[in-house]
Amino acid sequence: MTTLTTAPAAGTSASLTSGKLPKWAPWALLAASFVISAAIFGVAAAGSSLADFNIVGTAIVGILLYMVIITVISSIAESRRKAVDRLMTALVATAFLIALLPLVSLLWTVVANGIERFDAEFFSYSMRNVVGEGGGIVHAIWGTVLITLTATIISVPIGLMTSIYLVEYGRGKVAKAITFFVDVMTGIPSIVAGLFIYAVFALIFKPGISMGFMGALALAVLMTPVVVRGSEELLRIVPNELREASYALGVPKWLTILKVVLPTSIAGIMTSVMLAISRVIGETAPLLLTAGFTQSMNLNIFNGQMMTLPVFAYNQYMNQGTSPDAAVARAWAAALTLILIVMVLNLLARLIAKWFAPKVSGR
Repeated sequence: MTTLTTAPAAGTSASLTSGKLPKWAPWALLAASFVISAAIFGVAAAGSSLADFNIVGTAIVGILLYMVIITVISSIAESRRKAVDRLMTALVATAFLIALLPLVSLLWTVVANGIERFDAEFFSYSMRNVVGEGGGIVHAIWGTVLITLTATIISVPIGLMTSIYLVEYGRGKVAKAITFFVDVMTGIPSIVAGLFIYAVFALIFKPGISMGFMGALALAVLMTPVVVRGSEELLRIVPNELREASYALGVPKWLTILKVVLPTSIAGIMTSVMLAISRVIGETAPLLLTAGFTQSMNLNIFNGQMMTLPVFAYNQYMNQGTSPDAAVARAWAAALTLILIVMVLNLLARLIAKWFAPKVSGR
């Protein structure tokens, strides 16, 4: 006679003897590990002040203790394979948190120090005739927007058309040479781009010249290879079946690229453009050489020096004047404003990509 074994009913909670740990077990073990670690460091710091408690050591020991406990218990209650899986999950999660900590710390520091000067005056006035407290960054915001926008207008068409040539038309030594030089340009220091533009304008006009357009050209030199490499990879992953279907209908190649290839990859292309903008919007060294800095508003990128947010933050921190606290507060607030501008640009790029992405019918 054969004996039939019935599986546990659906909804029955797992236990330590069912061959599978319940869902709450890893979290409970993690909490217990941190409690044990905190108790160890609490005993070690007995008699000292609360400020002497080692939080970093507690976190590290707690995580290591959790990895040991979850691996041992899982190997006993489940299987060796599941124990290794839980250990790898803990290692990956720990690596993710370690990578996330600098970003969180940076954002927290910038927000905590920059929120002090987030007021109407800060976004309404420039630094003209301001010696001590007060003043604002409206001239730096306009300078950053105009210079970055000009650099984008210059670099995006050049970079996108270069990537289209490499993917759709380029063959042989010319395409390989372009790819090589684009890779070289990707790694050049930003100060080199600034020196190059400054040297060219110094030869054409006069030494010591500075204007916003020079800064835009320096940023365009840095943006172009990023746009080329990002757009090239995205154009290559467009399925060839889409191109062949268009050619089969008698559509010429240029129109296929314009109506099929580019709309299919527009979301990724917008992302690469945003990466290029984020790459250059915080540059300081090339703008110090080319755009210079001023305390007044200047909306003409072809005449006179222009202030940008990175240069403003650098200048306020390095030249604190008669009110060091006010200058440092303005520097932190400028850094926070720059982060917010990048965030807004990323959100705008996602909306544009969603708007122009090809519509899928039938769903």
